[in-house]
Amino acid sequence: MDMEKETKSSAAESGRIRLGIAMSGGGARGVAHAGALAAIEEAGHKPDIIAGVSAGSIVAALYAAWIGPKQFLDIFSKKSFKKLVDFRPHSGGLFSMQPFKKFLESNLGEYKNLEDLPIPVYIGVTNFTDGISEEFHTGPIAERVLASCSIPITFPPVIINDKEYVDGGVLRNHPAWIIRDKCDYLIGVNVSPLTQKKRADSFLSVAMRTYNLWAKANQRDDMALCDLNIAPLEITHYGPFDLRYINNVYMSGYVHTRKALRDAGLWQNPLPIK
Repeated sequence: MDMEKETKSSAAESGRIRLGIAMSGGGARGVAHAGALAAIEEAGHKPDIIAGVSAGSIVAALYAAWIGPKQFLDIFSKKSFKKLVDFRPHSGGLFSMQPFKKFLESNLGEYKNLEDLPIPVYIGVTNFTDGISEEFHTGPIAERVLASCSIPITFPPVIINDKEYVDGGVLRNHPAWIIRDKCDYLIGVNVSPLTQKKRADSFLSVAMRTYNLWAKANQRDDMALCDLNIAPLEITHYGPFDLRYINNVYMSGYVHTRKALRDAGLWQNPLPIK
């Protein structure tokens, strides 16, 4: 990270979890989360706990493993959707995410399990077997992140403890519900704002439009739980599987978060915590 590394989070030292960050799903638009984290750091704050769904879970895990916000651009600018998945239609999905799992594990370095991360990370998933939302904060990181990212039909469910898990956004695309009672101040970053869409022109565009409609319907209540919400609307123009414009997406997250923090009086000022 750009801020000085520590062996433990500030929450572990103080015994109090002050700042939480809740990051939604949104495919490649999730790079906006990294831009948001860069602005939060620049404003003089550091998250004590992070929750993520789908793309948000990727950023949450890597950030907690000391991948700085600007490093996300270097890591993902060299990748494309085709390099992160295998087109391997079989029962449960069109694409295999095994290449992405290996990519994730290589960038996590020494960290294997969620409980090993210096900053507590909670990952939102959908228990496809029982039809309920759940969260993981222990266990293998890569496996849990894959489960949170497994968009139904596009990717197969991930089996964990004999249960099938799919994208957390199916039921709860915004993970504020997971950590609202665990922190004093909660910032929510929504990278799936819904706007009007042109006619769908591919199987993937239909699948993602359906996913985004689900997300819009289920994220409103969670956004209401946050003390501060950030939603860069212009990133909806970028495709959820298109990594060509990640610099623009990153900057959008950064600029919107910087403005929101300034407007809230949180730029280089303490959080409004009693």
